[in-house]
Amino acid sequence: MAATLLDVRDLYVEFRTRDGVVKAVNGVSYAVEAGETLAVLGESGSGKSVTAQAVMGILDTPPGRIANGRILFQGEDLLTLPAEARRRVRGARMAMIFQDALSSLNPVLSVGYQLAEMFHVHRGASRKEATARAVELMERVRIPAAKARVNDYPHQFSGGMRQRIMIAMALALEPDLIIADEPTTALDVTVQAQVMDLLAELQREYRMGLILITHDLGVVADVADKIAVMYAGRIVETAPVHELYKRPAHPYTRGLLDSIPRLDHKGHELYAIKGLPPNLLRIPPGCPFHPRCPQARDVCVRDEPPLYEVTEADGTPVPGRTSGCHFWKETMHG
Repeated sequence: MAATLLDVRDLYVEFRTRDGVVKAVNGVSYAVEAGETLAVLGESGSGKSVTAQAVMGILDTPPGRIANGRILFQGEDLLTLPAEARRRVRGARMAMIFQDALSSLNPVLSVGYQLAEMFHVHRGASRKEATARAVELMERVRIPAAKARVNDYPHQFSGGMRQRIMIAMALALEPDLIIADEPTTALDVTVQAQVMDLLAELQREYRMGLILITHDLGVVADVADKIAVMYAGRIVETAPVHELYKRPAHPYTRGLLDSIPRLDHKGHELYAIKGLPPNLLRIPPGCPFHPRCPQARDVCVRDEPPLYEVTEADGTPVPGRTSGCHFWKETMHG
């Protein structure tokens, strides 16, 4: 049996503002095994990145705070660790790739210096040794002429190359878990594919757990093992990746899938989910998706659905599948 690397349980995160309490994450639970890739999907504001920041321990506090829940990493609850012990976990045992590489890298330090700093601070390597390791990492993520470019600055690299540097930085200390937050944002389609292929290859080689945060279902189809779909700070569906694409069990997931451009729909109007995500200061009662849902009924307005265990039409449970919809059977089997 695979070892559970990360087990997030009933996590709540809120931000106290002058306008009120923003309920950004509302009871999220998911787990990642060694060597497994979990894709976390949803529109902007669904709570994907805030959940990741809570896991990494980099929430802006205040105004943010973890109101409830547990974050177990290799069986240890990170929320109970002292600050110094938590810092030692971050970078060495789990790392994060941010979506905007240019703003994440220090513009006045060379990329080689920033990579070498990881080995200098965490491993006690000399500057010369650390720089040599930085060159090795740049070569590992396929940056051409790495030895000649190790002293270049972030602005001297293209967007795709900067993202490769961010991947190298995350890999530096060979962590057990990497969280990639929208790693292909603002990259063209060809470079997106290259970055995703590189991540998948490195993940297999190092047998890391990988959490891939994205709003683009097209990005994760060939990379993820399982998917968690988030809406309004909640997980509304979980499934193995191919099961979710074949038979979504939540109207929101179906809407996301229908909005992907398809070659066989050339000339047709692209589908869009009507309305806007809810204001997290005033999340609607009942199912938070009901104002936008084509299947909504009175019970959806009144009662918040739990995460139902999804079954086949004959009642056989489908492993790894849940849905937060009162009428998931109609979506999946209808």
